[in-house]
Amino acid sequence: MEQNLHSLRKSYEKDALLEDHLAKNPFEVFSNWFQDAENDKGVEEANAMAISTIGQDGFPKTRIVLLKEIEDDTFIFYTNYTSEKAVSISENPQISLHFFWPSLERQVIIKAMASKTSREKSASYFDSRPRGSQLGAWASHQSDPIASREALEKQLKEVEKRFEGQEVPLPEFWGGFQCTPLSFEFWQGRPNRLHDRILFEKSNDGWNTKRLQP
Repeated sequence: MEQNLHSLRKSYEKDALLEDHLAKNPFEVFSNWFQDAENDKGVEEANAMAISTIGQDGFPKTRIVLLKEIEDDTFIFYTNYTSEKAVSISENPQISLHFFWPSLERQVIIKAMASKTSREKSASYFDSRPRGSQLGAWASHQSDPIASREALEKQLKEVEKRFEGQEVPLPEFWGGFQCTPLSFEFWQGRPNRLHDRILFEKSNDGWNTKRLQP
């Protein structure tokens, strides 16, 4: 397979990222950018984020999850604790989060340390999910091989029958991860590929900032 993609390019001209107009706390910058993404009609899921982990095979792996909370300066998402990403996090809690909002010509890269949330917090979020999503959490042995789509749907039917007429409890194997940022890199597209990149790094005194060349 050969494809020449040389002509696929665009000029980024929508905004700028300048130190004079930048908050001192990266969480404030992120909050402002996230609000812009939520309000932008070109962004379908502002809370979609890529999470990268190092697998047992030594390779990095990236997948999209949904950010569900920002609390106490942590980013929280929920997953199956037996999944490939959860096992990777248990062995190496150093992760990377990435938000990309193309219509705003912006991206954010966050290095963080991940750890499990409390059982109470996981239960609180699980109880807020639609029943179908709750049943799906029980039905899927996430990341395990399965013979067919029909086999997966059979597992769901078994779970539906199991919990028929009752509330769906939080599975023991399911819950949240809280990701504590160590650095934020904010990227704003600019003309001629001279993009703005501002890095916030955590220190004992707070957050240090520097501009990176594009």
